[in-house]
Amino acid sequence: MAPALRDGDVLLVRLRAKPVPGAVVLVSWPSRPGQLSVKRAVREEPGGWVVHGDNPLATTDSRQLGPARVHGVFGWRLWPRPGRLSA
Repeated sequence: MAPALRDGDVLLVRLRAKPVPGAVVLVSWPSRPGQLSVKRAVREEPGGWVVHGDNPLATTDSRQLGPARVHGVFGWRLWPRPGRLSA
């Protein structure tokens, strides 16, 4: 999710929150049970949300795996650069 997020960022997630396009979300895919990913919501479709990574050259997202299940929405970075994550 670079440049929006970096390894080591501590985020606050609201579980079961309703995503909006552009929100940073916590997702999983049926084809990868047990794996959670952080992606950006694009649009809702039958079967889940289309999500993309911020770096299209180095991401695996809905373009390869199809719609994702959204578990929560990230609203704030707590550390090291505290602030609201933009949608």
